[in-house]
Amino acid sequence: MSGPVRFGVIGAGAFASRRHIPDIVRNEEATLTALCRRDTETLARLAGHFQPERTYTDWRRMLEECPLDAVVIATPNNLHYEQATAALEKGLHVLLEKPMTTRASDAEQLQELAERKGLHLAVALNPPYWAHCHAIRRAIQHGHIGEIESVSLFWTGNSDVVFGTAPMPDDLPGPVLPTLFRSDPAQCGGGAFMDGGAHLVSELLWVTGLGVKRVACVMDDVPTDRRTALSLILSNGAVATISSVSDSSAAGRRVHNTFAGSKGLITVEGFEFQTTVRPDGGEVETFAEADLPPVPGPVANLIGAIGQRGCLASDAAHGAYVQAVLDSAYLAAASSNCGNGTVIK
Repeated sequence: MSGPVRFGVIGAGAFASRRHIPDIVRNEEATLTALCRRDTETLARLAGHFQPERTYTDWRRMLEECPLDAVVIATPNNLHYEQATAALEKGLHVLLEKPMTTRASDAEQLQELAERKGLHLAVALNPPYWAHCHAIRRAIQHGHIGEIESVSLFWTGNSDVVFGTAPMPDDLPGPVLPTLFRSDPAQCGGGAFMDGGAHLVSELLWVTGLGVKRVACVMDDVPTDRRTALSLILSNGAVATISSVSDSSAAGRRVHNTFAGSKGLITVEGFEFQTTVRPDGGEVETFAEADLPPVPGPVANLIGAIGQRGCLASDAAHGAYVQAVLDSAYLAAASSNCGNGTVIK
């Protein structure tokens, strides 16, 4: 296509105002054509801050009236399917916030629709846009630690504010405050694991390149979980665990991830993502996220794909597979015999 990619944003809120909208404004190959949000007061504040060409309170009207090439969808999770379907039917490329949908069947339908229309559908899962994950993926693909035998992902943090169980601080970054849709499982599609857990599942799948054969899961409460322990059998027979605590009393976020192969080990420590690659008998390599050349973020990656300058890092197929694992995790956690696991076909 000629000229900048004309973006509309559906669900112009706290997260979009801190990531996607600034990325559009800074990108010389993009134009912030429209912002859409139901709350007129907040919409006016965002418009004053980012200066879009148009504003809307009705996303359907925006899709009908506004000349666009692509949309960012950052609404509550239960709205993703309807809005992404409408945008794709209009012939627009889509950048969809995670999780892709709240049901795997809906995610699969979106994937099929995008493929049928010949459009790009990106899902904003973090690991495909982190440089250290690219480095780990390359190390695994090049056989530096042999065949993956086990993976352990350990994250703790505190998201009480966005789940409505702690007061909203006055010093949150960004021009607008977050809404509390996550506190409603009908809007969120579940609890904390449907939210932040999507990134952890993405990391497991994207970095290793493996699929999932079986899932077992326990949660502190379903569907309003804040603590989850997930066990998986991967497609090559490896075992994997994901431990996620989103209501930790510890200060900050804690990360300890391990990728164990038949010929070595990769570990990731802390939110600086201090990564160590230890091949058996080989040279040990250590680096942090900040040490690596940056990789394109979701907006830049989508623009590059539209311009035929590469593929999406996190495409609809990846987003739909993540959704299938999330669905299976909640099904297993809700089952009285979750220890037997549920099968992903």
